[in-house]
Amino acid sequence: MNIPSELKYTKDHEWIKIDGDIATVGITDFAQGELGDIVYVEVETVGEELEQEEVFGTVEAVKTVSDLFLPLTGEIVEFNENLESDPELVNSDPYGEGWMVKIKISDASQIEGLLSADGYKEVIGA
Repeated sequence: MNIPSELKYTKDHEWIKIDGDIATVGITDFAQGELGDIVYVEVETVGEELEQEEVFGTVEAVKTVSDLFLPLTGEIVEFNENLESDPELVNSDPYGEGWMVKIKISDASQIEGLLSADGYKEVIGA
């Protein structure tokens, strides 16, 4: 299982890559594996300011639909439009081409509360 050490994680299985005041968000390799084949990603919150842990979208797999939770308070500034025609990118490349949204971080102090790779491994029992 791939858990890159340079990323931060949430207990809800989102990963976050921070670059200045912009953060890229997706779901972890573990999460996509648990969901199975992803058939649809819906994000209708672009341009909205959301609070940490608010639902920013959903991911639909063959057997289930799962909410996506925002790791940090911020404005959704971009959705990965490649997922509209190719949602399986989340399965094949969850930390690369399968990213979901980019946010403009409003409260950088929240970063301290995110999990490290080792902390996330503990959450999933890896």
